[in-house]
Amino acid sequence: MSAIPQDLRYARSHEWLREASGGGFTLGITAFAQEQLGDIVFVELPQTGAHFEAGAECAVIESVKAAADVYLPVAGTISAVNTALADAPETINESPYEDGWLLRLTPDDAAAAESLLDAAAYAAHIDDA
Repeated sequence: MSAIPQDLRYARSHEWLREASGGGFTLGITAFAQEQLGDIVFVELPQTGAHFEAGAECAVIESVKAAADVYLPVAGTISAVNTALADAPETINESPYEDGWLLRLTPDDAAAAESLLDAAAYAAHIDDA
């Protein structure tokens, strides 16, 4: 099991959020999630400018095992997507917390991220899984 970065917030559905300068967030899936999926072969990302409510499906990741929905843990508008994943979806397996990020968003309420799990709570959550 990979180390769980301490500076991120986590959703129970295995997405992570990293606060960016200027109040936005970067979103990806956790090392636990990508390990469960196996080799990732395709990623469907949302359109820049699209708005999603908290908990809404915003992307799909397909692996050799299964397809998995990605949920936005806070409401917001997509400000960028990681276009490099179209040609190299395996980047999520190789670097889930850095190069394998999925999207960037401008949250409706940045404080909403405070309700997500911290690293210790996420570690306990996956230990129970």
